[in-house]
Amino acid sequence: MNLLVGPAPAPAGTVRDAETARSMLRESDLLVEVLARCAGLGLPGWYLAAGCVAQTVWNHRTGRPLDQGIRDHDLIYFDDADLGWAAENEAIRAARAAVRDLPVELEVRNQARVHLWYEARFGIPCPRYLSAEMAIGTFPSTASSVGVRLEPDGAWRLYAPFGLTDLLGLILRPNLVLAPAGVFARKARRWRERWPELRLCAPEPEDGDGRPAGNGPYPSGPGR
Repeated sequence: MNLLVGPAPAPAGTVRDAETARSMLRESDLLVEVLARCAGLGLPGWYLAAGCVAQTVWNHRTGRPLDQGIRDHDLIYFDDADLGWAAENEAIRAARAAVRDLPVELEVRNQARVHLWYEARFGIPCPRYLSAEMAIGTFPSTASSVGVRLEPDGAWRLYAPFGLTDLLGLILRPNLVLAPAGVFARKARRWRERWPELRLCAPEPEDGDGRPAGNGPYPSGPGR
């Protein structure tokens, strides 16, 4: 398996955690099928990311059916060659056509375009992403900051910039790199209604500019 864990060397045990997570994800026939069909789309820098990945793991860890409570599957990709809506809309249409016979709602977003609409939706500016991995590093929680895809040779690629301890440990910790606190709070409330076993972890103390006191995308303290 091709494992990437942010810009720093993988912490001890992360490779083992990645194998654990992959074994859980592979038990979901639906997720594996969606992965296979997305791989055939040829989208650059693509991942199935965020909720559908994290929630499959949560379902496995809590003994629920693996697809229970998953509202949609986020397919992200990165194509900065054409930032027009028409190109992204064509990708959306192709992706949804590829899974039209499956019981999934596929949400497709070109991460190269996010800076064009993020501020209007969330009230703060978003830097222009340079890759899909950069985008994953700004998702609202550390546990859901994860993406997985199939490489052309069939190998699994898993990207988890904060490691997998929080995901496997059912810990909800806000990622304060970009998303407003309210975004995390709403998601955490909804997630805990569906998975009450999730444990909420308080955010780090903030420094003067309202950002976490730690440096870089890795949160400090227990549960990293």
